[in-house]
Amino acid sequence: MKLIIAIIRPEKLADVKKELNEASINLMTVINSIGSGRQKGYPETYRGVKHEIRLLKKIELQIAVNDDYVEPTIKAITRGAKTGNIGDGKIFVIPIEECVRIRTGERGSRAIG
Repeated sequence: MKLIIAIIRPEKLADVKKELNEASINLMTVINSIGSGRQKGYPETYRGVKHEIRLLKKIELQIAVNDDYVEPTIKAITRGAKTGNIGDGKIFVIPIEECVRIRTGERGSRAIG
């Protein structure tokens, strides 16, 4: 079992969800977030004063999958999120020690979905 965390551009969420749906991956958590990376930010003027915006809006997807769905999930996210420009995002794959479905008490890979 793995937890896949993807940081993507907000405008690519619909494309990523479409690709994940086509790969039969339908369970996810979507979180609005802000952050900085190599994209670094952009200058903005507000009421005549210049500001450097360093924290950019991003979307964080958290998807728990069984081991056989790791590669299809990564490929689907990459297909949906890629623009070829700086700021496309990152994907992290983290092992999950245990998963428990609260409603039924199921554990392990059966609880993931």
